[in-house]
Amino acid sequence: MKLLTASALLALSSLSVSAHAAGDINAGKAAAEKYNCAACHGKDYNTPIDPSYPKLAGQHRDYLTHALVAYQRGADGANGRGNAIMAAQAKPLSHQDIVNISAYLNSLPGTLVLRR
Repeated sequence: MKLLTASALLALSSLSVSAHAAGDINAGKAAAEKYNCAACHGKDYNTPIDPSYPKLAGQHRDYLTHALVAYQRGADGANGRGNAIMAAQAKPLSHQDIVNISAYLNSLPGTLVLRR
């Protein structure tokens, strides 16, 4: 009986870790609002204020996560990206903020062509 209970607890904890790693869409929405991502990327994240800014709605979650971490690293960091605006925006984000924002943006209907 103890083995069954321990197995059940282990299974439940691994589900919780998986859900945590995938991100919390509601927390991501709150973080995107807090950090005012829509100011540049558009209210629906499909219509940025400048055509050179990326559309974020529907973008791959892992790509968004990688991009935000790269902006935190900056141009001088390994696999970093140099953009003064995005570096300043990404700097205060925790890893969980990044995962949550990525999950939220991925969940939105987008106009990106993902498959042909």
